[in-house]
Amino acid sequence: MARFPNAQKFLKKIGLGKEDHYFWKQIGKALLCTYTVFGVAWLYNETSPFGWWTLKPRPKEEKEMAHLYERRRFPYPGDKEAVEEFIASGGTLGTTIGPKGFVDSGKDSDNFQKKLQTKKFDQEALKLWAGMRKEVIEDLQKKGYDVE
Repeated sequence: MARFPNAQKFLKKIGLGKEDHYFWKQIGKALLCTYTVFGVAWLYNETSPFGWWTLKPRPKEEKEMAHLYERRRFPYPGDKEAVEEFIASGGTLGTTIGPKGFVDSGKDSDNFQKKLQTKKFDQEALKLWAGMRKEVIEDLQKKGYDVE
């Protein structure tokens, strides 16, 4: 018991004295609330029917193809019956894993975004070309040329 006051003095110096209990209680409550919010967000992310809210809005084409990226339950590779049943049921269709287990580099999200961008670019170029063609035809018809 002779050493107990020294321990209290040391704990007080490092911020763990009796008068600091309220502070640490508040810190504990804040941490508990923070981890609870993050846990709920993580759980919602795993079970959400909407997917996680991203900062970038997803294009319409990607939303329409979202069913291809649903989480699938893959069988354990050592269980040959389950693997054969999985393959027979078409479980690997639409996945990004190729026949030998390597990730196909042509199906990553960057490549998908590039395809969407090139598709949109081609559509805009076609619209622009059609508009310019229409203007040229109107100008030629005003000048008296027969254009079909």
